[in-house]
Parts: sequence; structure tokens; C-alpha cells
Amino acid sequence: MEKTKAGFAPEFLKKIKQMLSDEKAKLESELAKFAKKNPEEEGDYKSSFPDYGDKDDENAAEVAEYAVNLSLEDNLEKTLRDVRSALKRLEKGDYGFCKYCHKPIEEKRLLARPTSSSCMECKKIIKQEV
Repeated sequence: MEKTKAGFAPEFLKKIKQMLSDEKAKLESELAKFAKKNPEEEGDYKSSFPDYGDKDDENAAEVAEYAVNLSLEDNLEKTLRDVRSALKRLEKGDYGFCKYCHKPIEEKRLLARPTSSSCMECKKIIKQEV
């Protein structure tokens, strides 16, 4: 069976690419429900302010929903950025290597979190879990 420089079989990388592509489509769909793409910057979205009416309780609901949407937008954008980054690494052929120690990341970790860019040892050190 053929393997890449990281030791991954092409079938494994194809599966990862499909997982990442599916996640990218899902994230873009979720963002589109309440935010518009910023045409000037890739991966940037702008939440739209809801318009329920002019009464005080309607204004309060608008502000509350907008605040929730901003937080959700930020989280979805960060996840989308990570997915796009992983897809770029796949295209360049350097997917699956830890960005800190440059060793291959375990397949189990990549299957559980395809956007991973660090191995578990480095991640633990960074999070000071050693």
C-alpha cells in the first residue's frame, strides 16, 4: 500500500479531505443563516442586526440576539479558518505534521480532530498539562 511522506495512506487522506470539506460546507451554511460574507476578506462574515420592530421589548430582543450571533459568528469563523488551513496543508502535502516538533500526528487524533496541527505531546506542553 502506497503511503505519503507522513506515512498516511492515500485512502486515509481522501477520507480526511472529505471530512474537512463536509465540515467547511456545514460551517458556511450555518454562518449564512445570520451573517453575510465580507467580500473584502475571505473567511470573514458580518452578522446582520435583526429587526423585530420599534418597541422597547423588541429592541431588547434585537440586541440580545445580535450579541449571541456575534459570539456564534466568532466561533464558527475560527473553526472555518482551521478547516481551511487543514485543507491547504492537505493540498501542499504537509498535512499531518506537528507544527512544533514536525513529527507526524497520530491517525487517531486526526480522525477525531481533522484540523489538528499539533501532536498530543506538544499540545499538552502548550496547555501545560504535563
